[in-house]
Amino acid sequence: MEVILPQQVFLTRGQGQHREKLVSFELALREAGISPFNLVRVSSIFPPHCQVISRQSGLKKLRPGQIVFLVMSENSTDEAQRLISSAIGLAIPRDPEQYGYLAEYEGLGETEKEARLRAEELAAEMLATKLGQNYSPQNFKRGKSNYYHLNEKLTVQTRSISQMATGAKGLWTTTVAAAVLVT
Repeated sequence: MEVILPQQVFLTRGQGQHREKLVSFELALREAGISPFNLVRVSSIFPPHCQVISRQSGLKKLRPGQIVFLVMSENSTDEAQRLISSAIGLAIPRDPEQYGYLAEYEGLGETEKEARLRAEELAAEMLATKLGQNYSPQNFKRGKSNYYHLNEKLTVQTRSISQMATGAKGLWTTTVAAAVLVT
C-alpha cells in the first residue's frame, strides 16, 4: 500500500451567503478556492518536513476533480447579526523531524483575530498533551513570530487563518477555514 505523506500545506478561507445552507457552504468553498476538488477531511497531524506554501502556489498544484485531503473548520448561521468565525491553527515544531498539529476552531461573537489566537493556542495545547507534556498558556510568546515553548528541547511556532462573517436575515451564512494538504 502506498503511503500518502503530504509534503506541503497551504491555508485558505472563505465565506458565503445564500437562502440555502448548502449553497452558502459551496459559496464559501468557492471563495476559498477549493470548490473544484473532492475534499476529504482528515484529523490533525502536521507531517514532519512539511512546508507551508502560499495559497496561490498550492492551488497551482491541484487539478479539478482531484481528491484533496484537508483539515477544515466550518461554521454556519441563519440568525441575523450573529457573528461567526472559523479558524485553523498550526503548531509546527522547529525540529523538522517532529510532527506538529492542526486545530479547527469555530467561534461565536469573536473577531477574526480572537478566533485565530484561540486556534493557535488549541493547536499548541493539543500537540503538547499528545506528546505527554504539561500545557501552560504562560509559555506562549506572541510577537512577530508566535511560538510556544513546550520544554527545553521542543519549541513550536504557531500560525493560523480565520474567517469571520455576520449573519443576515433570511440567509444562511457560512465560514470556512482550511489547511489543504498537498502530496
